[in-house]
Amino acid sequence: MTPDAVVQIVRQTLMTAFWLAAPLLIVGFIAGIVVSLVQIATSMQDNAFSTVPRLVVFLVAILALLPWMLQRSMSYATSILGNLGHYAR
Repeated sequence: MTPDAVVQIVRQTLMTAFWLAAPLLIVGFIAGIVVSLVQIATSMQDNAFSTVPRLVVFLVAILALLPWMLQRSMSYATSILGNLGHYAR
């Protein structure tokens, strides 16, 4: 296996991890901003009020994006395992 092949595998792995995490991070970021703005507008500084909506939004996002994330993960695993003979050289 050449160093270029290793770099390509690592690059593909990091890009897959990025694309799997990015939608959830964006949803969490937006939910955090919205909850913070609501807290500022209402002057409510309760920890439960800031945590529970973020967790609910994050859970809904995970459930909504799970089929896409599984398809993306399976596609990556198939491409890596499909080329296993190529990597063994």
